[in-house]
Amino acid sequence: MSWPAPAKLNLFLHITGRRMDGYHELQTLFQFIDFGDELRFRVDSSGVVRRREALAGVAEEADLTVRAARLLQAETGCAQGVEIHIDKRLPMGGGLGGGSSDAATTLVVLNRLWGLGLSEDRLAALGLQLGADVPVFVHGRAAWAEGVGERLQFVDLPEPWFVILQPDAHVATAELFVNPQLTRDLQPIKMRDYLAGGGRNVFEPLVRAAYPDVDAALVWLNARAAGRMTGTGACVFATFEREAQARDVAEQAEGRWRAIVARGCNRSPLLTACRG
Repeated sequence: MSWPAPAKLNLFLHITGRRMDGYHELQTLFQFIDFGDELRFRVDSSGVVRRREALAGVAEEADLTVRAARLLQAETGCAQGVEIHIDKRLPMGGGLGGGSSDAATTLVVLNRLWGLGLSEDRLAALGLQLGADVPVFVHGRAAWAEGVGERLQFVDLPEPWFVILQPDAHVATAELFVNPQLTRDLQPIKMRDYLAGGGRNVFEPLVRAAYPDVDAALVWLNARAAGRMTGTGACVFATFEREAQARDVAEQAEGRWRAIVARGCNRSPLLTACRG
């Protein structure tokens, strides 16, 4: 059985401060889309966690799916093993959360297949050890997020159609966080402020300056709708009320950028697959 590892969009992304440990305080709004990677798991009694195929640029030891499975073993004493197959559809370095989503799907599905019985909250806590975005994928509900992304308030949002463009860029996230031009002191906002038109992505101007194809994609998209970058980039997106509108814009982008047309989801496809 294939299990979904859906992408997410950051509908806005603010930095409101920096903590003593060096991490940044942020505010963001996560919504899933009905498009992402697909994972398959073959459970066995070997006790070995292995990845079936190589993933370009990612060593097996560094792969978040492998790390997630081994963390689950270490936390529970599980003696079972697994072979993990990833159908990688999401770009790496695109701001769509592909690695974090893969890790969350691994935690959620292996908890089920290995019969471990861990709660959703405990799985989310384990996921936080792997990355700040993993908990929202474990919970599987659209959320307003604060802290480093772990303090979640689940929300119901409109579920529009999105066009997501994939520029030819792999953004170095770590470099953005140490960039002296990054705005780190925005005043916190409330959900009502966002709904009234507030909120932006503080990383967008830095990425546009450093990656010309991201800038070009946003210029092109803004001529047709209100474009915005997700996460720390490089993917950019715009919102549409009707699928036909989104597909028309995606067709216009053909030949310049890969375009994904997807529906916004307040309930993750993974949550639907697991619970029906």
